[in-house]
Amino acid sequence: MTASRVPKPIRHYKELLRQVLDSRPSGTRQRLATALGTNRSFVSQISSPSYRVAIPTHHIETIMQVCHFSPAEKAEFLAAYDAAHPDQRQPADARAGQRTIQLTLPDLGSARANRLLDEAVHDMVRSIVRILQEK
Repeated sequence: MTASRVPKPIRHYKELLRQVLDSRPSGTRQRLATALGTNRSFVSQISSPSYRVAIPTHHIETIMQVCHFSPAEKAEFLAAYDAAHPDQRQPADARAGQRTIQLTLPDLGSARANRLLDEAVHDMVRSIVRILQEK
């Protein structure tokens, strides 16, 4: 399927996601695939304006976290996603069965090391939740 056959609203949010991914460090696509429980080809499909494959709503929050969207990037992406898929996403406070906890972690002395630790903790929790939900 050519990009021209993919609806413009879908192409728009996929272009935004691709821009974010392209501006992140090497390995981000693989970390995203791992966090989503998929493979890199799925990440390529959901970030390519040439593919009609929509981003599943339940993956949005994980994508935002793993890719470290800035507030401006997040707002623009969510507006584009909502335009392409009206009434699909629930507001954060409407998501039933979720809760937030706060952790205190050591400061490792560098922004990179702290970010890697944060990502590792997020990935571990997502993996544990996914395992528990499969049972």
